[in-house]
Amino acid sequence: MTRKARAGTALSRRGFLAAGLLGGAAVVACGRSTPAPNGGTPADAIAAAEAARPHTGKTVSARLAPGPAVLDLGAITAPTQAYNDQLPGPLIRANVGDEIAVTVDNALDRPTSVHWHGLALRNDMDGAAPATPEIAPGGSFTYRFTSPVPGTYWAHPHTGLDTDVGLYVPVIIDDPAEPGRYDAEWIVMLDDWTSGVGSSPEQIYAGLRSPGMSGRGHMGHMPGMGGESASDLLGGDGGDVSYPYYLVNGRVPAAATTFTAKPGQRIRLRIINAAADTAFRVALAGHRMTVIGTDGFPVVPTDVDALLLGMGERYDVIVTAGDGVFPLVASAEGKNAVARALLSTAAGSSPPPDYRPAELNRRVGTVDTFAATTEVQLPSTSDLALHARLSGAMMRYDWAINGRPYDQHVPLTIQRGQRATLTFANASMMFHPMHLHGHTFQVIKADGSAGPRKDTVIVRPMQTVTVRFVADNWGVWMLHCHNGYHMDAGMMTTLEYTG
Repeated sequence: MTRKARAGTALSRRGFLAAGLLGGAAVVACGRSTPAPNGGTPADAIAAAEAARPHTGKTVSARLAPGPAVLDLGAITAPTQAYNDQLPGPLIRANVGDEIAVTVDNALDRPTSVHWHGLALRNDMDGAAPATPEIAPGGSFTYRFTSPVPGTYWAHPHTGLDTDVGLYVPVIIDDPAEPGRYDAEWIVMLDDWTSGVGSSPEQIYAGLRSPGMSGRGHMGHMPGMGGESASDLLGGDGGDVSYPYYLVNGRVPAAATTFTAKPGQRIRLRIINAAADTAFRVALAGHRMTVIGTDGFPVVPTDVDALLLGMGERYDVIVTAGDGVFPLVASAEGKNAVARALLSTAAGSSPPPDYRPAELNRRVGTVDTFAATTEVQLPSTSDLALHARLSGAMMRYDWAINGRPYDQHVPLTIQRGQRATLTFANASMMFHPMHLHGHTFQVIKADGSAGPRKDTVIVRPMQTVTVRFVADNWGVWMLHCHNGYHMDAGMMTTLEYTG
């Protein structure tokens, strides 16, 4: 589908766009060119990959109904789209080896899909075209797959700009053999929010793509008056869009959700960044966090005061609950705003909604802080080198991989069984959280040592990140930036098996 501008309005700003500023801005028809599969993926190869996964013989069934919804964000009402009229959508949970069967009934006025972010599942159930057909308005489709790896995941559409509305759900895969080393669990989903309360994602995208629209205001203020700031952790700017609100589990800071526990309990936090354009720095006031996993794989337990999560990343941490009421604060990196929730173990009052705990400025864990545990290390040898050069500029908003937008992309190719390195070289001045479907990779740190296993990794401006992975899951797989606007503007390609 090609984009056609339906209206246009000239605006004046520095380099980015405020979501609350564009009530009458241009609107575009949202879509992306979708090339046909080059010959398709052999069904027997997909079946062989599925057969190699563990199977318990049990099936976990669920139903998702993406459609219009009016959500209460906490004294703020937002007409938007959501799964089953709730935000986040309903938790989907299964054990390793269970078959997951999720029927999606599309009540939207446009095609949709559900991509199972981070799960190394069968290619025809990935939820991204061309591997999986999109679901037409009024249509239904049942995703059936088995996950071989326990961990924290999530699901969202892979259609147009639907990453910036209320369509997302947490997905947890449990390992029954995992020793119980915590007393309670808290799933934390972070988001940046404009749908129904500010400019629509289509209006934002139109403004970003309009000639000369190279500046960012903040809620209608001129740059500098709204408190915008750079981020050292991200190597520069924090993103392209300043949002009216930032949420934890669907609530604004002034109406935060509360997780109740007892003093001294060990709590496992599963933190998921479901935002479209915002990285978050997360801290729990009065606590240190012991990081035990990221993107579904264990890491050597490491203590930090705060964590940086790019869009699409997940971290699992353990905290020992103190006595009182403690804000969990997610600072929108480089955007001078926060989201928050509360941990309550005793009577007490909470700080004001804009409170920032000291832990945010102490030891911040990033991808370079962590290392995979021995049992999930990938082979250190490689017989194929792949490269993804990331380019683009705010002035033209022309994001690309290897010099080509997605509708002109040249696939990266691989053969089954190969051990590959993939080098992301960021030639732009923005950070990009790069996500590979259907596989996990191991980050190689700058000193050559092995980092964590992940499926999404931040690549800072003018920096290079190299990862390694094994070609063990036949198919046509997406590789893209998880900034929803960068992806829709072209920063996406495919990894395709050729033999």
